[in-house]
This record gives sequence, structure tokens and C-alpha cells, in this order.
Amino acid sequence: MLIYLITFAVSKLSIITLFMDKFEKIKLGISIGDFNGIGIEIILKTFSDKRMLDFCTPIIFGSTRLITAYKKRIDNNVPFNGIKHIDQTIHGKINILSLWKDDIDLKLGEPTKMSGEFAFKSLEAATNALASGEIDVLVTAPINKDNIQSEEFKFPGHTEYLESKLEGESLMILMTDKLRIGLITGHIPVSKISETITPELIKKKVDILYRTLVQDFAISKPKIAILGLNPHCGDHGVIGNEDDEVIRPTIAEIQEDGKLVYGPYAADSFFGSENYKNFDAILAMYHDQGLAPFKTLSFGEGVNFTAGLNKVRTSPDHGTAYELAGKGIANINSFKEAVFTAIKVFRTRSEYKSLTENTLKTERRK
Repeated sequence: MLIYLITFAVSKLSIITLFMDKFEKIKLGISIGDFNGIGIEIILKTFSDKRMLDFCTPIIFGSTRLITAYKKRIDNNVPFNGIKHIDQTIHGKINILSLWKDDIDLKLGEPTKMSGEFAFKSLEAATNALASGEIDVLVTAPINKDNIQSEEFKFPGHTEYLESKLEGESLMILMTDKLRIGLITGHIPVSKISETITPELIKKKVDILYRTLVQDFAISKPKIAILGLNPHCGDHGVIGNEDDEVIRPTIAEIQEDGKLVYGPYAADSFFGSENYKNFDAILAMYHDQGLAPFKTLSFGEGVNFTAGLNKVRTSPDHGTAYELAGKGIANINSFKEAVFTAIKVFRTRSEYKSLTENTLKTERRK
């Protein structure tokens, strides 16, 4: 009963939030990604629409020199406010926090050692600001997972790095308004998938997904589908035993706790049959099993959301797109959706936390 009351209250408060946004601006941090890709372009083009500043106050972690040089290359005249400290942020402006004074050699369309180094500088500073509460949410522009590698960054991607710096255990979710796909295993080689999938890991990822659907998306009783590992879920052991010996028994245990979790479903027909529409979220066993159908159905409109952590981070569903860099034609839809999703999740989570804390206080008084 409590969760239903909370969900009803959250829906009502969401209406109030729309009127409060301009008085309580969310500080939205942005890391620039690889500056030789399309990251800076999609950031600038997104906030060229002044209406975006009604929803949040953007703080770009980079340098004014770099942004100015990039603007000239793509013929973008959007004004910005250069700052040296976050407390100098001005609401209603695009703020650029200058982290370095170096002259940058732009080689648009070409990954370089320098573009990897400065992608990390931006990400590190933005993550530190997120952890300390200086910004409310973080939206990350695409990085190159190769040239960003260094002594400080030895991770396969954003998700793993953020998990090492923030509280909680992460779950990568690719999402639109109508589709959410989480990954039980993320950036690992295909050869290690089977040995990595255990009952404990499945239960942990289900718990994270269930919790985020309740607190971040206000879904009171989520329905979750789990995909099988092998073709046709193993065909009763003909094509592998993992589905029958690991996945199916684990789902049965989870159901005993009252969670609406179903599966395993054969991945090859699950999306084509539109069965995914019957669930609030899906858990795929591995990266491409989830991302291939997601990007087929939603590419250019989707958002990567890092669930399970104590802070909110989103990103667009695409990469650096070097082949488009500097041409001024990059599509901003996914990045814009990443901004809106970060804001909505932050608001919903804050409201949920406030409501649950107030309920617990009331119960203690009784």
C-alpha cells in the first residue's frame, strides 16, 4: 500500500515540479568527451535553443579556448559564460568551467593522444563535482575507449569508471520512454560471458533494476523480462545448459520474493514479436544482445542511464562519430534526451526520497 501511495504522490508532485523548475534550477554538468568527435558540437547545438536553459543550468567542463576554437570550425555563435569556479555559475547562461589554458590542436575526425587526455580531464573534474554535490547531475559526451586509457583511466567505459568513484553498484540501462534494456554483463569479452553469469549476479542486477524502476521512474510494481543466454534458451540442453541450470532456477527464486520477473525468453524472437511492450524493463545477458535490438528500434533517440549509483548520470546512445565531426550535421536528439532524462530522474528520485523519509517519520511518531 505504501508504494502505491508514494507513486500517486510522485505523479502529483511532478506537476508542481514543472512550475518550480525556473526557481530551482538543476545544475547540469557536462563532460566534453573526445573533442575531435561530435561531442562539443551536439552540446553547443542543444543549448543553442534558449528554451533548454529553462530546464537546467549547464556547466561544461572544458576550456573557453577549446570551445571558442570549436565554434569557429562549425560556425556556431551561441554565447557562453566562462568561469573558473563552479560557484561563479550564472543561471540562464551556458557556463564553461575552464580546466586548462593549453592551446588545443583540433584535428576533427581523428582520435589523438591529446583528445584522449583532455577527455579524461573533463570527465574526472565533472565526476568529482558530481560526487561532492557541486553539480546535481552529469551528462557525458562520447569518449574513445582506446585513446582515453592511461594510468588514471583503466576502465572499459564510463559506467565502470563512475562506479569506482561514486557510491553503489552500477547497471547500464539503454532507454527511451517506451523501452528500457539493462545489461547483466557489460563491457566484457564474449568468451567470458557464460562464466560471469551466476545466480548472485542475476539477483543483484534484478535488485538494482527493480529499485531504479520504483525510485527513478515511479513504477510501483515493475514487470521485468529476462532474456536467455543461448539460442532458443538452450533447447533443453541441446544448445547449452546455462538457461536451465542457472537462469531459470534463479528467476524462480526471485519470484518467491514477490517480484514480477519472468523468463528466460529467447532473444531472437523477443523483440520482433513485440513481446518487450508487455514489460517495464528487460534484462539482457550481454552487451550486444541488448544493444543490437535497442539501437535497431531506437537509434538516435535513446539514452544510456547508469542506474544503481547514488548520483544521476546519462549519455547519448551513440559514439564519437568522427566521420561527422566538424561538418555541423550531427544529430542532437539523443543528447537532448539525455539531458531531459537526467533532469526527470533527478526530480523523481528526490521526490521519492522525500516522500519515503516523511512516511517513515510519520510511522515512528505513531
